[in-house]
Amino acid sequence: MTIEAIQAICMGFPGATEDIKWEDRLAFCVCDKMFLITVPDEVPQRASFKATEEEYEELINREGIVPSPFLAKHKWVRINDIKVLSKKEWTYYIGQSYQLITSKLPAKKRKELGL
Repeated sequence: MTIEAIQAICMGFPGATEDIKWEDRLAFCVCDKMFLITVPDEVPQRASFKATEEEYEELINREGIVPSPFLAKHKWVRINDIKVLSKKEWTYYIGQSYQLITSKLPAKKRKELGL
């Protein structure tokens, strides 16, 4: 996987936007709520996303995946090298993170997004 491929997946969701956070983090948001954060200028490239309660534990037990600093209490994981996950896995987990974030939006916002 590449940052560009991850970016393409993220930007395919309704209302998705890009923003630079903390000087060097490329964040993907919906209604100003982050659903994925990348660090494209580091080697290896890494990324973080929100996981379900069940999959959080499963993910952090995999090689190269750890609780995301500062966001672990909200069930975010950090992928230390984006190549650890396949394209199919990235598509699944990004979609799930997007859904977890949008499910907390007010009904009016979800309706505006067509969800």
